[in-house]
Amino acid sequence: MTSRIFLKLIAGVLLVLLAALTAVDYNAARVAQDAYMQGLVAQVTGKCRMLALEIADPAHVDAAFVRAMDAAAGGRVTVVMPDGRVAADSEANPATMENHRTPSRPELLRAFAGQTGWAVRRSATLGIRFLYVAAPAAGGAAVRIAVPLTEIDAQTAAIRARILESTALAFLPAVLAAALLARWLSGRFAVVMRHAEELAQGNFRARIERPGRGEFGRVAVTLNETAKNLQQTLEQLQREHAELEKVERIRKDFVINVSHELRTPLASILGYTETLLEGALADPEHNVRFLRIIRQNVERLTRLTEDLLTLSRIEQKRLAMNFEPHLLERLLEDSTDLVRPIAARGGVALRLEAIAAGTEVWCDREAVDQILSNLLENAIKYTPAGGSVTVGANARQHVVEVFVRDTGIGIPPEDLPRLFERFYRVDKARSRELGGTGLGLSIVKHLVAAHNGAVRVESTPHQGSTFYFTLPADESALPRSELNPEFMPL
Repeated sequence: MTSRIFLKLIAGVLLVLLAALTAVDYNAARVAQDAYMQGLVAQVTGKCRMLALEIADPAHVDAAFVRAMDAAAGGRVTVVMPDGRVAADSEANPATMENHRTPSRPELLRAFAGQTGWAVRRSATLGIRFLYVAAPAAGGAAVRIAVPLTEIDAQTAAIRARILESTALAFLPAVLAAALLARWLSGRFAVVMRHAEELAQGNFRARIERPGRGEFGRVAVTLNETAKNLQQTLEQLQREHAELEKVERIRKDFVINVSHELRTPLASILGYTETLLEGALADPEHNVRFLRIIRQNVERLTRLTEDLLTLSRIEQKRLAMNFEPHLLERLLEDSTDLVRPIAARGGVALRLEAIAAGTEVWCDREAVDQILSNLLENAIKYTPAGGSVTVGANARQHVVEVFVRDTGIGIPPEDLPRLFERFYRVDKARSRELGGTGLGLSIVKHLVAAHNGAVRVESTPHQGSTFYFTLPADESALPRSELNPEFMPL
């Protein structure tokens, strides 16, 4: 690639130099020829005037005298009468010569008019150019001297040769400099072209090393910036594509999971309803039990629907959040009081650790109640009778971390990373038996995120689990746009 560019550049330079050399040759030849011509015209004109003064009677000029004047003047001498008849000629017989009063001989016409005239034209017989100078003579006649221009042509050719030689020698450094410049330019062009090819092939990570200064440097910097922008755009598109694929997978999983979750209770409701309609309604031993089962499944569907609606509003940023300061102790007491009967029925001790008096959190009261309710109900469900569930909090800078600790069955380590996914259950059979929808922890995660907080879990199988989540302790830790327009009412 570099050699091709170099050859094209040097060929272009040589063509320019050749054009310049041709122009110099043409102009120099014209200048030299004009200079010689002007000198020769002046010289021959002087001789022609002197010769005209020597001829007193043009009609009777002696032939010997004309030949003598030819030798003295250095050119052919012709005496022409006013009517165009040739009276004498140093090289030809006048009697055989044509009439010279014609437009093709403008120098004689001017001489007949009383002025000196000259012209240059090619001889039809000899095939060479002549300078014809004519001066007026006595009696209205004209004397003309014709001088061949072969000497002028020879001198002009010699001057052209010397000029061409000198110019060519002068152009040699220019050719060398042009070659060096062409080599440098070809190298820079090749770098830019290789980089452009890399970009065309999709390699947007390619960069031009040491772009340098000047125009090429600016082009290199611009190409590097273009490659950087293209790379960033490509990475952004790849991230968006991956995100879309993830969303699509979530959507498919969601449809599958919802269909599955709805199918089980609906099938149970349909089966027991058909049984009742087929005659079991009149059976006092089974009808009430069947109706209780139907009601349990309806309640399960109701909880599932409510959780789905809640999760949808959160994810679509349509859940109204009202951030206000609340006493943390009161929030924890109210939440534990709500689930205390459930814990008592299951034989689970419910404890509330003491926290610093006056500790406040900035939060949405209903959202925090739902977070605590979900965590406490899960802890009670998976804690055997005789176990305990403890609620407490630790104050940190600008945030308060609330925890719910149980002594239940625990969670295997491999399930911890997916615990907050929708419909994910560690023990699916037991979760359905206990009435869970599989959405509680996902709702917790989104509600905590709406408070600009984080949720995490620590668990050891057969020893228990501890769920932690953070709440803002002051306005500075609130989510932006409150404070965050994503969670403001629409």
